[in-house]
Amino acid sequence: MGRQRDLTDSIDPKAGYYYTSQPGPERVVLVGVERSRSDTRTANGVQFLAEDSLEELARLSDTAGLTVMGTISQPLRDGIHPATFIGSGKVYEVKELVIDTKANAVIFDDDLSPAQQRNLEKALGVKVIDRSQLILDIFAQRAQSLAGKLQVELAQLEYLQPRLTRQWSHLSRLGGGGVGTRGPGETQLEVDRRRIRERISTLKRRLHDVERTRSLQRQERERVPFPTVALVGYTNAGKSTLMNTLTRAGVLVEDKLFATLDPTSRRVDLPGGQPILVTDTVGFINKLPHQLVDAFKSTLEEVRTADVLLHVIDATHPRWEDQQHVVEQVLVELAAGEKPTLTVLNKLDRLPADEDAENSPRLLLHQAANSHGEGQVFGISARTGEGVPQLLLALDHYFEQSREMIHCELPLSAGQLLAWLRRSGKVVEEAYSETAVSVTALVSKKVAGQLRKRLAETPSEAV
Repeated sequence: MGRQRDLTDSIDPKAGYYYTSQPGPERVVLVGVERSRSDTRTANGVQFLAEDSLEELARLSDTAGLTVMGTISQPLRDGIHPATFIGSGKVYEVKELVIDTKANAVIFDDDLSPAQQRNLEKALGVKVIDRSQLILDIFAQRAQSLAGKLQVELAQLEYLQPRLTRQWSHLSRLGGGGVGTRGPGETQLEVDRRRIRERISTLKRRLHDVERTRSLQRQERERVPFPTVALVGYTNAGKSTLMNTLTRAGVLVEDKLFATLDPTSRRVDLPGGQPILVTDTVGFINKLPHQLVDAFKSTLEEVRTADVLLHVIDATHPRWEDQQHVVEQVLVELAAGEKPTLTVLNKLDRLPADEDAENSPRLLLHQAANSHGEGQVFGISARTGEGVPQLLLALDHYFEQSREMIHCELPLSAGQLLAWLRRSGKVVEEAYSETAVSVTALVSKKVAGQLRKRLAETPSEAV
């Protein structure tokens, strides 16, 4: 990951705008809340215990290059405190831990309002951020492509916009004299807001151009219409490892959250000869900032346009079912909830060999099959390759069911069309005469449609 650094784009409690910190890992304290039983479900409809969510926040902090000095959890018996999110007594407890550990930042596991953030920074004397800002910072570190960087910057600015404070009002620019120039002028706060609005508009225009380019690239791929498969799943479920196992794509693999952000597409030939395109996508997470979902919609378009989704699940995680539900809810938000999906339980090599153990592969697969149906769940180890051949056979069987046998006669001069047909499907039989070649091929419905269109444009050729 390179050198560690502290949180970038952090809020200066005095100035009220983002600033870039000096290199070096920061020492942080994590704060979570224990909600009542009736209020334990997130917006995704999934129940996460406070300790599980805090553990995930600690992993996010590690990914961001931070050093976690301690954690504190607050039961919310009386609901969220409007001024500080947690009660004044707990704020004092957090401040003591900050002083004892010499921490220079506090990270809350839930989203804070701008007022709560300012009040907490004033009370604690250190920088305070929330889970969304931490995730945005990780995305800023990990984005490599131009599109990824633009998307992250847009999400950060949209997060920042309501958090500008009025601390700058004393720096009002006074008029230089003459009629119409007297008065307080434009405050620095208004200047900052205007500049952010202008930058957001610029980013949206540039992203629109990027989306148009992606759209053209998808149209080009459709001209050689291989079936497409998108890998989706919770972050760190092993999607990139599976991508490398299937395609040798060389995608970055790390045991950290959000190791890869930019989508990668590669060709894979299934056992029956059917070529497909496999795309690795960004991982999801509980409490994913809505700014990121909006900003990454063009990237996640790969999910909406895929023919089949492979939902990769970390079978070693004690709450893999909750993570699965989070992903399913995000897919619904992306209008991809009805896509044909195969569930892939990954990392079986790390599970106990005892088949009677509570989390043995056999029992987990049986449990998942009860939810999704037989033939829809596969157990694999992307690292060792165990179970991957069976998964490819299942994909081959799925696409074979959607293929059709076509018969056509092509002139001998149509060599390019015949080569395209060989690349796009499986040629079963070829018979040559003095003037033409008779072809029988098994192809996808997309290829069959395109072939009929081409043949219809040439009346002398008949299907």
